[in-house]
Amino acid sequence: MNYVDYYAALEVERGATAEEIRKAYRRLARRYHPDVSKEPDAEERFKAISEANETLSDPEKREAYDQLGRHRPGENVQPSAEWDSRFWQGAPGEDIDLAELLERIGFHGSAQRGAGGPQRPGGGGRAPRRGQDFEIATSLSLEDAATGTEVSVEFSVAELGDDGRVQRRPHTVRVRVPKGVSDGERLRVPGKGGPGLGGGKPGDLYIDIRLARHPRFEVAGHDLYLQVPLAPWEAVLGAEIELPTLDGRLKLTVKPGARGGQKLRLAGKGLPRRGEGAGDLYAVLQIVTPSVISEKEKQLFEELSASSSFDPRAHLTGEPSHV
Repeated sequence: MNYVDYYAALEVERGATAEEIRKAYRRLARRYHPDVSKEPDAEERFKAISEANETLSDPEKREAYDQLGRHRPGENVQPSAEWDSRFWQGAPGEDIDLAELLERIGFHGSAQRGAGGPQRPGGGGRAPRRGQDFEIATSLSLEDAATGTEVSVEFSVAELGDDGRVQRRPHTVRVRVPKGVSDGERLRVPGKGGPGLGGGKPGDLYIDIRLARHPRFEVAGHDLYLQVPLAPWEAVLGAEIELPTLDGRLKLTVKPGARGGQKLRLAGKGLPRRGEGAGDLYAVLQIVTPSVISEKEKQLFEELSASSSFDPRAHLTGEPSHV
């Protein structure tokens, strides 16, 4: 089988803690999720980090993986007789990849071995074993996060066939996502992970929430930021403008003398919070000049330039002070 460096895939050291592995997976899943990422190799990278997380987040699989030793990525590796007797008694010369080998450990690693070989789920002599937890990243639109929605998450669970081989079966779970979830939030769905063995309870499913990029709003926690262009005369004279929000459009009064970069806060118009309340919406003002003007407009700007005493660079005149 060809060696895969799961630690490199998650960008962690071999001695990383379980918490460090979990954080690395969440960070990379957020970056490479195909529904969010613009990276050209996002789909392949996302598959690689998901496979790495599936092994390194399971203590039994991680131990077996570590005992294989360090190798170059892609190098052909054959488990030693000692490794095989400790973790898995496979068929000699069997063609198998690393991911499938480690899946088999999940079924056989804790089995009591007797004269008849590894025992199967439900057989005598096996202590109940809880199923594997799964952690899946899913992408939501900002609107769905604000109102709540249902999502389908798909992953594969491993089952032991009658011939003793591991078979991967597609598994789909419908999950209700409550309104007000935020980017990076982790939802736990009890009992929806991998099946238990020997009468053990099923594992849990964890959903990592990723908010897709929005064409208008920037998200910071439960607060939203909206870039709002103003014409120069609107900034000087003030204006009443209309803005989009997550629950419809509203009117905002811009007072005379508005400045570029100024933030106007609209309380409670951000992303709803779990339970009650909501974040705020910040309108970030931008002064935009017209790129094409008529002769009449040009004449008016020239008259303004000739009659105005305003100097925007007054603070740059004179000698700078020294402390």
